[in-house]
Amino acid sequence: MEKVTSVTPQANGQVLVTMSDNRTGLFDVRPYMNSAYFEALKDPAYFKQVRLVFRGIGWPDGQDLGPDTIAAELIEVAQAA
Repeated sequence: MEKVTSVTPQANGQVLVTMSDNRTGLFDVRPYMNSAYFEALKDPAYFKQVRLVFRGIGWPDGQDLGPDTIAAELIEVAQAA
């Protein structure tokens, strides 16, 4: 089962993640911010508090996204050599 092994907040509601299969890419959280559950993520200071939670990512007030969702929507980027 896949998991997120690192997460770094980026500008414009995206996070840079690395998956357990070594894929690295951007995941766009913005579409999720339209729901009441994720609305707090519109605050850039709060958004930057993203961290690894279980196998996915999450924020202090309990908002979270699982590894399957992230893997399915990941926009892969080339890794630096």
